[in-house]
Amino acid sequence: MAEAENLVAEIEALGHKLSAAKLSVNQRFIGQEQVVDLVLTALLCGGHALLIGLPGLGKTRLVETLSIVMGLHGARVQFTPDLMPADILGSEVLETAADGSRAFRFIEGPVFCQLLMADEINRASPRTQSALLQAMQESSVTIAGQPHALEAPFHVLATQNPIEQEGTYPLPEAQLDRFLVQVDVAYPDRDTERDILLATTGSQDAQAHAVFTAAELIAAQALLRRMPVGEAVVAAILDLVRACRPGEPEAHPLIEASVSWGPGPRAAQALMMTVRARALLDGRLAPSVSDVSAMAHAVLSHRMALSFAARARGESLTQVIDTVTAAQSAVQAA
Repeated sequence: MAEAENLVAEIEALGHKLSAAKLSVNQRFIGQEQVVDLVLTALLCGGHALLIGLPGLGKTRLVETLSIVMGLHGARVQFTPDLMPADILGSEVLETAADGSRAFRFIEGPVFCQLLMADEINRASPRTQSALLQAMQESSVTIAGQPHALEAPFHVLATQNPIEQEGTYPLPEAQLDRFLVQVDVAYPDRDTERDILLATTGSQDAQAHAVFTAAELIAAQALLRRMPVGEAVVAAILDLVRACRPGEPEAHPLIEASVSWGPGPRAAQALMMTVRARALLDGRLAPSVSDVSAMAHAVLSHRMALSFAARARGESLTQVIDTVTAAQSAVQAA
C-alpha cells in the first residue's frame, strides 16, 4: 500500500512539473497544444519525434525551446543534399605529434549531444539519413569499428518538409520506424496567428526557462515505465496494431485492400508508452482505452504504407486509420 501511495505521489508531482514545462514552452511556441503534447510525449518516453510541416510553422523554434525547458545539451544539423555521414557522426583524423609520431584521434560530430535537431532531414540523401539509425536505436555510434556511447538521455527531433516539395528524399522505412511518433504541424488558426504576430514582432522576444534537468528527465522516463496499464488497454493496443497489419487474421478488410505493409511490434511498444505519457500530461494516474485511439495517428501513420491501387483511388492513411480505429472502438464498446 505504501509503495502504491508513493507511486501516486510521484506521478502527481511529475504532472505538476510537466504543466510548468508546457507553460514555459508556450511562451515561445504559441498555440499548437497538440504538437507540444506529442513532442513532450516523445521525450517522456525516451523516444524520437518526426515533425512534418511546411517551412515557417515554427518547428525549429519548438525544438530549440524544448532544449532549454528540458535542460538538455542540444545540437542542430541542417540536412542538405551534400551532407555526409561523417558530418553528423564525426570522424577520425591522423595527427602528427611533436616527436613525429602519428596517431588517429576521433573528433566527435554533432550527434554527441542530448537533443539533436535534424532540420529538414529529408533533404539529405538516404545514405546520410541512415547514419542516424544506430544512434536512434542504441544511443551509440560505431566509427572505424569502435563503438562510442552517446550522452544520456539522447533524443532526435527531426523536422521534415512534405515530400511533394522539390529536393526531398523519402526516409527509409527502417528509420521511420525508429521515430516514436509523427507530429503533423498544420497552419495555426486565425486567433493563434494573431497572437504569434503580436508576440514575435515586438522589441523583445519571449524567453523560455529551464524546468527540468537531464537527470530529472531520466527519472521521469523511469517513472513513466512504472505507471500501471490495465488489461483492457493492453488488449486495445494489440487489437489496433494487428487490425492494421495485412495478412493477420484480425486485419480489417480495408487494410487488406489498401495497405501494402503495416505496423510491426515496435508500434505496439510505442502505443504502450505513449498512452501512459498522454495520461500523465492530462493529469491522470493511468491510461484508458480512449488514449489508444487518440494516439493512433501519431504512432501508426509513419509505420504504414498505402498500396499503389489505394493511392490511385485517392485514399489516404488518415482515412484508413480513422476507419480502423472507429471499428475497433465500436467492438470494444459492444
